Amino acid sequence: MFIRCAFFQGQVRPGQEQAFNQYIRDKLVPLWTRFPGAQEVRVLRQVESDVSQPHFGMVLSVRYPSREAIEMALASPVRLESKEVSKALIAMFDGTVFHTVFSADEYALPTD
Repeated sequence: MFIRCAFFQGQVRPGQEQAFNQYIRDKLVPLWTRFPGAQEVRVLRQVESDVSQPHFGMVLSVRYPSREAIEMALASPVRLESKEVSKALIAMFDGTVFHTVFSADEYALPTD
């Protein structure tokens, strides 16, 4: 499996935290969950870290079965729409946004 992440490295602008999170829930999650081939969408918010930097205001994680599925999602109309809708979210954020694709192995936990 493959996981494509969008890392929001930096901070949500002071006083914008609630609006930032609401915008994600109301405007972007409905788009992200419609990406073709997506098997799981997670929105991660950093609560604590063992280092002070980097800080991530948000990480979007989308799981796909293959690299081809990622390519289909990136070429889809819903992804183009989400890029446009994301501009208002990025305006509430001080930092950089970048994407990374990970290959991922999943292991079952022991059942004893």
